[in-house]
Amino acid sequence: MKKIYFLSFCFLLMFKLGYTQQSTSAPISVNFQQVGIGEFVIELEAKTGYHFYYDPIQFDSLKITVQVNNRPIETVLDLAFKNTRFHYAITAQQIFLTRGREIQTKLTAGFFGQKQEGSQPVNANAVVSTSSTADFTEEKEKKVPEATTENKLYEIGTKTNTISAGNATLSGYVRDGKSGESVTGASIYVTNTKTGVATDQFGYFTIVLPKGRQILSVRGIGMRDTRRQIVLYADGKLIIEMQEQVTSLKEVKISAEKVANVRNVQLGVNRLDIKSIKQVPTVFGEADILRVVLTLPGVQSVGEATTGFNVRGGSADQNLILLNDATIYNPSHFFGFFSSFNPDIVKDIELYKSSIPEKFGGRLSSVLDVTDREGNKKKFTGSAGVGLITSRFNIEGPIIKDKTSFIFGARTTYSDWLLSLLPDAYKHSSASFYDINLDISHQIDEKNNLYLTTYMSKDKFKLNSDTAYNYSNRNINIKWKHNYNDKMFSLITAGMDHYRYGIASFDNAVNAYKLNFDINQTNLKADFTYYLNRKNTIDFGVSSIYYKLHPGNLQPNNVQSLVVPDVVPAQQALESAAYLGDKYDITDDLSLSAGIRYSLYNYLGPQTVYNYGPNLPKTSSNLIDSTTYTKNKVIKTYSGPEFRVSARYNLGDNTSVKAGYNTLRQYIHLLSNTTAIAPTDVWQLSDPNIKPQYGDQVSLGLYRNYKSNTIETSVEVYYKRLRDYLDYRSGADLVLNHHIENDVLGTQGKAYGIEFLVKKTTGKANGWISYTYSRTFLRQNDINEGELINGGGYYPANFDKPHDFNFIGNYRFSHRFNVSLNVTYSTGRPITLPIAKYEYAGSERVYYSDRNLYRIPDYFRSDLSMNIEGNHKVHQKTHNSFTIGVYNLTGRQNAYSTYFTAQGGVISGYKLSIFAKPIPFINYNIRF
Repeated sequence: MKKIYFLSFCFLLMFKLGYTQQSTSAPISVNFQQVGIGEFVIELEAKTGYHFYYDPIQFDSLKITVQVNNRPIETVLDLAFKNTRFHYAITAQQIFLTRGREIQTKLTAGFFGQKQEGSQPVNANAVVSTSSTADFTEEKEKKVPEATTENKLYEIGTKTNTISAGNATLSGYVRDGKSGESVTGASIYVTNTKTGVATDQFGYFTIVLPKGRQILSVRGIGMRDTRRQIVLYADGKLIIEMQEQVTSLKEVKISAEKVANVRNVQLGVNRLDIKSIKQVPTVFGEADILRVVLTLPGVQSVGEATTGFNVRGGSADQNLILLNDATIYNPSHFFGFFSSFNPDIVKDIELYKSSIPEKFGGRLSSVLDVTDREGNKKKFTGSAGVGLITSRFNIEGPIIKDKTSFIFGARTTYSDWLLSLLPDAYKHSSASFYDINLDISHQIDEKNNLYLTTYMSKDKFKLNSDTAYNYSNRNINIKWKHNYNDKMFSLITAGMDHYRYGIASFDNAVNAYKLNFDINQTNLKADFTYYLNRKNTIDFGVSSIYYKLHPGNLQPNNVQSLVVPDVVPAQQALESAAYLGDKYDITDDLSLSAGIRYSLYNYLGPQTVYNYGPNLPKTSSNLIDSTTYTKNKVIKTYSGPEFRVSARYNLGDNTSVKAGYNTLRQYIHLLSNTTAIAPTDVWQLSDPNIKPQYGDQVSLGLYRNYKSNTIETSVEVYYKRLRDYLDYRSGADLVLNHHIENDVLGTQGKAYGIEFLVKKTTGKANGWISYTYSRTFLRQNDINEGELINGGGYYPANFDKPHDFNFIGNYRFSHRFNVSLNVTYSTGRPITLPIAKYEYAGSERVYYSDRNLYRIPDYFRSDLSMNIEGNHKVHQKTHNSFTIGVYNLTGRQNAYSTYFTAQGGVISGYKLSIFAKPIPFINYNIRF
């Protein structure tokens, strides 16, 4: 009986195909001159109402020249594919393009036996559905359909004879069809309703659509654009599988209705995938996430060999750096030459400079959100790399296939041989680091997922002295994702973060010491997302962080040491917050995102707080008394709302204008009289004598895409105000300071700028160009604070660099060989110089200029690298590649720092350059 059903279905299918093939469409007029398949299909779809299905890779070498007037679509296709291996087949409203094998739409003679005289071919229209097999075979278990191809019609919900009016909710996941990993940030748009959403960090999406037939356009970074046809009967789920984008040697034009950079309500957001990051040349040839972040508009660094960065006029400590929601306080390795993020583990990164989501808080300038991959759910794979001073290894695979996966990565260095080649002054230096990542993801059922992420790193180094420096990170997070229904889900996260850093001296037994600092935080947060309807998406949640800091602990390093122990008391605080936000699509062209975050900060005992005279500078001469508080006693409370508002208006299919305003509060401070993160910096919590930092920012942006969305451009302007940013007094001593409030000053600030970005995303030549003009000024004009800096006027911040230009270019000559070029230029950072000498009290003194009145020389660097890959045989067990290049191609002696020494009554200035010559590098990489 099943055989009879099957034959009947085939008969009806072919009858419909054949009937449609004979139909003739309305005549059209076209004129194509050497166009690619993408442009050809777009114009025909617009003029005929047909929808085309084809594999872009099979057509990437085809150039079409055809001109006709008032002819049917069949004539256009016949002329376009004449004398080629390409074919077409026409059904009801669909046209299938193939290469090589032709789709047959007519039954052959005698298919059901001897052909009867006078009989006609039998034709049919075809509709292929995932539930078709339900007509012939009984399903054992109902499961979420996996949409793997464009040429099927997927039925969502229980099928009915008629489709009722109204809306239904479609939810599900977007995954990599090869590895089973989630695709983060994939854009899903519906062509006829102009409705769109983006997947979250787990590849999950929910969208409310009118019931009936819909076409979903799906686009993800590094993935091949695709479409899915659905018939929506009721609420349901769908898993969409995408394929990795294969770079073509021909120019491939990709069209999407509107891409994320134009449609998203947020502005000041940059997203990079790891493939783009690995193409940018970096020192010693290893892909470096933070080095690539520094090429984005609005992001700068104070100098070479540092991975602390400054965003839109903010200091290095005003950036919240997250690795799988764990806070990373020092994101650098090996004197700042490498970032802490293993490029073989990372999936993608997001940098928020303006429209910071309500769920993030605690920093004034930016959020850098780094997400690891989940691990291959289908098979075991891995990679390894060997460079001049580092090696790395990672492995991933399923613990339970399609259900539980892991990914493990490790890096280490063997750099002492390189340091031994330095001049005699540095020959006895040493340096080492390692980091380890282990992530596990587990799907409990369709509604519950667990994620465990861990990270550990350690650095040690010394520069030809008996003083050794060290710092380490230890982070662990566990997440539980729960889907309540198709419209609401939650993510509960609990974790612990530990950052420890210190200095040790050991050669001289009498003076041997060890000085340690650390930051410990325990966090718990619950984030909820509720898709109210087609126009409203609501986010809400709560969070809490418990801080415990040890600002300094000096101890003798052995029994012979005469060093006197000195311990700065530990500090405790609790930072809590609740937030609510709503993204509202007012019309198809106008969208608004608004939210509020309320933060509450409690500084806790045990602690002794020093009290100073009212309206007097906080100096030792104005100290009145002190107050001692018991354990967990609330000493001081700060709180306040933080507003987040942004709007987007579409000026066309590929142009939009956006505006935004946000306010933020920061309760933890980095106290430093250097411009970069260093092992001697002191982290300090807000207390009764040190106020939290506050900032607000207004921004405006124009976004436009060209050439079928393959070229993205944007212009953004911003103005930011800062309050209670800590700067140091002249001659400040910040280490082991029991009265730290005596040596810092609360300043006010302002920052403004304009950012340009041009980005080409496809083709043999791709990359981006960014330019930023920005200024950052601080002012201390409150006489109650004591010392007036520069007479109370505005002065440039240490990280004020007005001009910043970056060019990142990649050119692929073949599938196995490509070249990358990186060019960067920026204004030198400000410094304070000695400008005169004078006699006072019988001795010679130095007179310094106003703070930050001068600048070090401008910075310029160009890098070149070549990536050479082995063959691309599919069934080969291993795939290898080489990365060869030169860092600082022109050998420019860029100034890392400047300093002055006095010898024999003569003051001499010096410039220190880290990379004063071209540095060649080579890396060998293998994947298995």
